[in-house]
Order: sequence, then C-alpha cells, then structure tokens
Amino acid sequence: MDFNYIVRIAADAEEVFSALTNPFQIELWSGYPAEMKAEEGFEFSLWEGDICGVNLEVVPNRLLRQEWFFGEAAEPSIVTLRLKKEGDETRVELSHTNIPDEVYDEITEGWREYYLGSVKGMLEMY
Repeated sequence: MDFNYIVRIAADAEEVFSALTNPFQIELWSGYPAEMKAEEGFEFSLWEGDICGVNLEVVPNRLLRQEWFFGEAAEPSIVTLRLKKEGDETRVELSHTNIPDEVYDEITEGWREYYLGSVKGMLEMY
C-alpha cells in the first residue's frame, strides 16, 4: 500500500533537511541513537534498527529518497521526502510506496506522529 502526506514546518529547508539526516538531531527528536549520513548509498538505521534501509538519492535541502527494508517484500518500499520553501515555512511532501499491509497502520501513524510530527515539534519549539 502507498501513503502520501504533506506537513508544513515553520523552519528553513536547511533546518528540516538537517533534522532528517543529521544523526545528532535525529536522536534529539526520536529519543534514540541513529546511524545516518546525507550520502547516497549509506545504509541507515533508526529507532534501534526498527527502521533501516539505504539512501538512494540525496539532494541537500530539497530531496531525500530512501529504500526501507521490510524483510522479504516482493517490491522495494520507497520513501521520497521533497522539501519546498513556502514563505516562512518548509513544505514536506512524503510519498511512501509498497508498505506491507501488516504494518501499514503502524507506519502511517509513525510518519504523522513520531517521525515528521516529532521533527516539526522539535524545529518549531525554538
């Protein structure tokens, strides 16, 4: 199943991109150590390995495309995060394809509440 979601964050695109790719900032909003680099081909791990995959495409401050690993999935599960400056905010457009049915509700809630919701909360706190 696929999931599309848009959130606006009152921060610069540079700040949002850093919150998505800098392991120290990821730990601040997620509460867990992260293995992440803004490099294509880097295999990342978040939430103590609950989310892991590889960065497929990285365009600083504009685009992050990843493959998320879900065991023996037939089709790759691709996450695309596009950042667009809109006034004083950054519009984050999320597209997540081929989410396994058995984890769809957990993943979509995670995106809204714990992933992008936490990034928004952290960046808008200051």
